[in-house]
Amino acid sequence: MRVDFERLDRMPSVKVAMTPFPFCVDADAPLSDARAMMVEHGIHHLPVTEGDRLVGVISGREVALGTAISSVRDPAREPRIRDACVLHAYVVEDTAPLDEVVLHMAEERLGSALVVRRGKLVGVFTVTDACRHLGQWLRGRFGGPLDDEVA
Repeated sequence: MRVDFERLDRMPSVKVAMTPFPFCVDADAPLSDARAMMVEHGIHHLPVTEGDRLVGVISGREVALGTAISSVRDPAREPRIRDACVLHAYVVEDTAPLDEVVLHMAEERLGSALVVRRGKLVGVFTVTDACRHLGQWLRGRFGGPLDDEVA
């Protein structure tokens, strides 16, 4: 979804820039399930659930780290997602102002925000989403790269 930031007359909410309808993974599933889902869908962040309840988020970095640590500690036991995920994820309402979400993520060095509507997960907003929208805005404002531009 391309947002025309030039035409906005007020601060947009995070829902205009999030990735809607994210895939989720159960906290008790094997860590390999998260890795497989990330590879299959080309994503780097997965919300983690217990039943219908949102409990955290896991990134590709946590999957790799959790896999490496468990192979040293107990190679016979496949680690679970709950062993490696971030249980206190940054969660925002879909009406949260986009600038507040982006600035909080930058200040706290977070890779993602889980977006909810009335407590139910509706999207994920990642650093990749922020960079994509910033790049589109810059390209719209200043045009594409010039062939003979000298740095």
